[in-house]
Amino acid sequence: MAQSYEEMDAVALLKADHRKVEEIFEAFEKATNSSKKQTLANQACLELKVHTAIEEEIFYPACRGKIEEDLLNEAYVEHDSAKLLINEIEAMSPDEDFYDAKVKVLSEAIEHHVEEEEKRAEGMFAQARAAGLDMDALADAMRARKATAMEEFQAGKPAVTLTMEGDDTEKAMMTRSDDAPAAPN
Repeated sequence: MAQSYEEMDAVALLKADHRKVEEIFEAFEKATNSSKKQTLANQACLELKVHTAIEEEIFYPACRGKIEEDLLNEAYVEHDSAKLLINEIEAMSPDEDFYDAKVKVLSEAIEHHVEEEEKRAEGMFAQARAAGLDMDALADAMRARKATAMEEFQAGKPAVTLTMEGDDTEKAMMTRSDDAPAAPN
């Protein structure tokens, strides 16, 4: 019997999000009309924005100093790339040039990101478990934030970008920028 959403620990919650987005991207690939494609792309973008928020605000900070630093930094950069594509996709119509291509590239980027997080021994989730993080407490915080993030993003808040400041990656300070310009189409 599958775990209920309320019983899942942090890693199970994040993996459930991964599976949901994979299903949405698969449905997008099969969709044939513009309206259905736009609905699915918007759904994927919303799910990804919420997922990114809970990872960046709760899970990743808990991992800082406990897992491979490079892996964590790469995850933030991968999120940044995804946010740029999400902002572009949300600003487009399915009839515009490169719409399908952008959704496909986002799907592939997310697939790579998920693989990095879920690798059995050396992935982020495996390292976080091995570090002894309290996965139940993280899950509780993530569930609470997920509810508020869903409301915020459904109200039209754009995906924010994360920027790294400083040359020394060990001491790089991460800042959130809600007013970062969207990349051009």
